Amino acid sequence: MAFAAAGDQRAARTRRRSLRETLQRIVQLATDLQADALLCGGDLYEQERFAADTGAFLRSAFEGIHPVRVFLAPGNHDWYGPRSLYHAVEWSSNVHVFRADRLEPVELEDGLTLWGAAHCAPANTAGFLESFSVDGAGVHVALFHGSERGWFTDEGANKTLHAPFDAAQIASAGLSHAFLGHYHHPRETALLTYPGNPNPLSYGEHGEGGVVVATVNGDGTIERQRMPVAVTEAHDLLLDLDGVLSEQDVRGRIADAVSGLRGIARVTLSGNLPPEVDLRPRELQSVDSGLDALQVVIGEVRVRYDFDAIRQETTVRGEFVRRVLDDADLSDDLRRRVLVTGLRALDGRADLEVE
Repeated sequence: MAFAAAGDQRAARTRRRSLRETLQRIVQLATDLQADALLCGGDLYEQERFAADTGAFLRSAFEGIHPVRVFLAPGNHDWYGPRSLYHAVEWSSNVHVFRADRLEPVELEDGLTLWGAAHCAPANTAGFLESFSVDGAGVHVALFHGSERGWFTDEGANKTLHAPFDAAQIASAGLSHAFLGHYHHPRETALLTYPGNPNPLSYGEHGEGGVVVATVNGDGTIERQRMPVAVTEAHDLLLDLDGVLSEQDVRGRIADAVSGLRGIARVTLSGNLPPEVDLRPRELQSVDSGLDALQVVIGEVRVRYDFDAIRQETTVRGEFVRRVLDDADLSDDLRRRVLVTGLRALDGRADLEVE
């Protein structure tokens, strides 16, 4: 990922490195627990943005836990095709990549079958459970990258339905459980498990994402234990600016808010700000925080101009404020933006942007 919000290339590289270190923790955990298999439900990497050594890194990581079996079900970001790493890498014998856009079986052990499928395009993949039913006796579980419709809206406006399905289709297909990728937040029911991102990719990801250690019982029931493996901690903070008198006051409050934190932090500013304070979020990100990355954004910040007092002035400022306040075609928010921008311009200031 580009991690543009990290602020600079050094911080972005640190964030990308943390993703690899998290995978190393995952494979080590599989070894420590003497797991029978490691499952990945897609989006292992980004097809449009992987480094020259990504394939070699992944191959080495999975080969290093042989004979633990590794099952990879490509998702919409790492879809299987002739240019994908899944096709190009010469995987070790313990790695199985699902390569078809339909569920296909692999025997995990006698009486336990894993069904997996791959996205073979970046979008418009149909639901893998449509018209599907298991074949054979024993316990059947699935691994794929898909969107459970009941939780789709909870993931936010930036998510897209990929290989959509309804939870009820799992049991209808004869499956005891589905291990899934796609949603960044952890989700689980008796029939399905979304582990969530093992290492946070963005701010605001809630829940304890990580590794899910699952035991499949002989009757098809699942016992699960969540285990955190993240290298990066992500913090989302709201900072009140009431009472600040200068930019240095703002920088001090940011430093205090993130003191002692590790990883990455987004600080959203809110409150009332004196008009003379020159507030520039990009410059505030240079606060000495000790974090891998600090992002400062403007939230509900209001500049404390006394518009009623200014409109009484027999000045250019007063005439400007009178005309804007009397313009019935402006919404309240747009009127505020116009007033603040205009007054800053009349004061000769360069920070004209108003959030």
